[in-house]
Amino acid sequence: MAEVATSATSEQLLVVVDPVARRSDGESVRIAKDVLGAGAGMKLCLPDGPEEFARALARRGSRRPVVVGDDRALIRAVALLHRHRELAGCALSVVPVGGALSLARSLGVPTGTVEAARAVLDGVERRMDLMVDDSDGVVLGALRIPPLRPAPAGTVPEGTADAVPGHPWLRTCQSLVRTLVPAGRPSRVAAAPEPGPCRLRVEVDGETLVDLDQPVEAVSVAPVAAGVASVEVRPVSVGAEASPLLAQGRTVTVSGAHFRYRADTVVSGPVRTRTWVVRESAWGLTVPSGR
Repeated sequence: MAEVATSATSEQLLVVVDPVARRSDGESVRIAKDVLGAGAGMKLCLPDGPEEFARALARRGSRRPVVVGDDRALIRAVALLHRHRELAGCALSVVPVGGALSLARSLGVPTGTVEAARAVLDGVERRMDLMVDDSDGVVLGALRIPPLRPAPAGTVPEGTADAVPGHPWLRTCQSLVRTLVPAGRPSRVAAAPEPGPCRLRVEVDGETLVDLDQPVEAVSVAPVAAGVASVEVRPVSVGAEASPLLAQGRTVTVSGAHFRYRADTVVSGPVRTRTWVVRESAWGLTVPSGR
C-alpha cells in the first residue's frame, strides 16, 4: 500500500483510493487528488485490496477519511467503521469514481469528480439513518427480497473484469465470444429465470404484515424518516393485480424458506430469518451545503 503525505491547510484528510477506481478511471482519481491536495492537508493511501483498505481506515488517527471509489467502496468503509463502533464520531466523505454510483447520488453526493471533491472541502456533515441486521451487516439505502434477476448464465457481469485483480483477460474473452457468434443468430445462452414467488413472514415492529400462507413477489425495505423504515410487500397477483401491503417501523423481521436479499449493491444469503433495525442518525456523510 502506497502512502504519500502532503500539506496545505490545517485540516488533515486521509484519502483512500479504492483499487477498482484506480484501474477503471485513473484520470478521475488524479483530478480528485489534485483538488483535495490543493485545499487541505492530505495523506494519500493506495491500498491494493480489502485488507489494506481496512488497515488504512483503522490507522487514520485524527484525519477525516475520504473514500475515492464507487458505491461498493463507500459501503465497505461504512461497514468497517460500524464494525469498530466508530461511526458516531466520524464524518465520512466520498468522491464517487467508478461504474456503480447510484447509491452515492441518492445520498446527495455529486457524481462529478470536481464538484464532489469540492464538497469534501466545503460541504457539511449530514447525519443519516442506518439499517443494521442481526449479523452486524449494514444497509445504507434499500434492500430487496428476492434480489433482482441475475445476469444470464455463462456471461461475465458488467464490471467483473475490473473487479478481479490480475484477470484483465476476462473482458477480452467476453469480447472474443461475442465475435464468434454470427450476426443475426440468436444466442444459445438462455436468460436466467426471474426469481419465483416465495412464502415469507414479514413482521414490522412485532406485527405481522404478511404470513407464510400468502406467496409474495417482492419485499422492499428502505429508511424514509428519522428512525423509521418503509416496508412494501407485493403479494402474488391472481387475476387482477394485488395491491401492495405497506407499513412503517423501526424493526423489520423476515423469515420463512431460505431466501436471498440484495442490500444496496450486495447480494447475501441464503438465510432463513433476518432482522433489520433502523438506527437513527447513526452515520455522517459530507454533502454540499444547501442540499
